[in-house]
Formats: sequence, C-alpha cells, structure tokens
Amino acid sequence: MCNLYSMTSNTQAIRDLFAIAAPALPNIPLLDAIFPGYDAPVVRQASGGTRELVMMHWGFVLPQQDKAPKDVTNARQDRVRASRFWSESFEQRRCLVPATSFAEPKGKRPAIWHWFALVGDTPRPLFAFAGLWRRWRGMYRGEVREMETFAILTTTPNSLVATVHPSRMPVILAPENYSLWLSGRSDDAIALAVPFPAEAMQIASRGDKKDPGL
Repeated sequence: MCNLYSMTSNTQAIRDLFAIAAPALPNIPLLDAIFPGYDAPVVRQASGGTRELVMMHWGFVLPQQDKAPKDVTNARQDRVRASRFWSESFEQRRCLVPATSFAEPKGKRPAIWHWFALVGDTPRPLFAFAGLWRRWRGMYRGEVREMETFAILTTTPNSLVATVHPSRMPVILAPENYSLWLSGRSDDAIALAVPFPAEAMQIASRGDKKDPGL
C-alpha cells in the first residue's frame, strides 16, 4: 500500500527523464508530501504518440452508499485485469507518476515513517510509478466535480520494503520500460508489475512524523 509519496524534482528534470517535447509545461511545485486526494503531476500518452505532463487528483473516486466517496489510491497487479473497477483503465489509460520517494509506516504509538528512494547520484533521484488514470464526474466533497484521477499500481515487496511493509509496494518502472507501460500490449505491460530490485533502493530517512526529512 502506498498512501504517501513526494515529488521534489523540478519541471526540467521531469521533461528530461520522461522525454516530454511540449514547449510549455505546467508549473509543478516541489511536493514534499503527497496524500490521497491531492493533485500531483502525471505523464500520459498524448495524441500523435507524444507525452504530456498534467496535474491529476490522486485516487479513483469510489461512490459509497450513504457515505462520502472514497479515494482509491492503489490497484493490485494481481487484480487489475479482472476487476471492473480497474480493467478498462489498465487496458486503455496507463500513465507514469513522477516521484522522488515514498513512505511506509512501521509500528504504532508512534509509527516510524520510512521514506524509500532510489540509489543514484542525488539523494532522491526522480523515478516513475506505474499508474492508471480515468475521468470522474459526480459528487465529491459536497459538490459536483469533473476531474481527471490517477492510481498507482502495487505488487509484492522486495526484501528492503518488506522490512517495513511485508505485503505490498508500488510498482517502480525503469526508464527503458516507460514506452512499453504507456502503449504496449496489456500482456507485456502487466509483466512489468514486479518488485523493483532491492539493491537499487535505499531508506532515505525515517522518523515518527509524516515528514520526508528532505
């Protein structure tokens, strides 16, 4: 499960890593802590095969009878093709979610938050989660809203993440697989939903607050 992550790279770094050719990009703030229901940057396939960077709402909206709608932030890789809630988006609307780290808690009172990042030339290199997106129109937080939403695919954890969260971790994609995830056949895309190598990751910080310690 991933319900907290950061994206602290600048817009030029996003343009370079994700090969976005658009002359103008949205002004992306440095986001130390992104929670469910927040807006965050997403890279998706645009017309003509190019890529575009857009801001989307984190969480597919799930209406609930006699309750407020719920933001569903994660999709399991072993259910995403069979579930009616996810399958159309997996087949037609895959995306990349830029990030620089993600957090998982361990223990209680207080929980210790562990921030996971990739190993690289900088403390928290830019990378991408495998994501799905779709449009939503309906009641949300007391008003009718129309918005684009995204969710992050999860898989079983590698040995590093399993020390904190023993059941799930977000799917992290290597740059050479971005095109395959965005526009490849579904059989090939789902084959990418595997744990990222533990040796290529690190625990960048830990603490008793939901603070990335940047």
